[in-house]
Amino acid sequence: MSVEEQIKILCVKKDISLSELARLNNISPQNFSQKLKRNTLTVDDLKAIADKLECTYQTSFVLPNGEKVEY
Repeated sequence: MSVEEQIKILCVKKDISLSELARLNNISPQNFSQKLKRNTLTVDDLKAIADKLECTYQTSFVLPNGEKVEY
């Protein structure tokens, strides 16, 4: 599943439009739409989105021994 699809599902679950989400993050809806389509959202962007929607964004690498390298 792409990040764009995940964000769209998240918006449905949180009852918010993509345009509203963009504005909450001080991004124009047009620019946000382009970032989604081009898949150019950064980890910091994703964490900011999660923060605005009162949820958590997690990203990490898990080594074979179970150790996590997190951002």
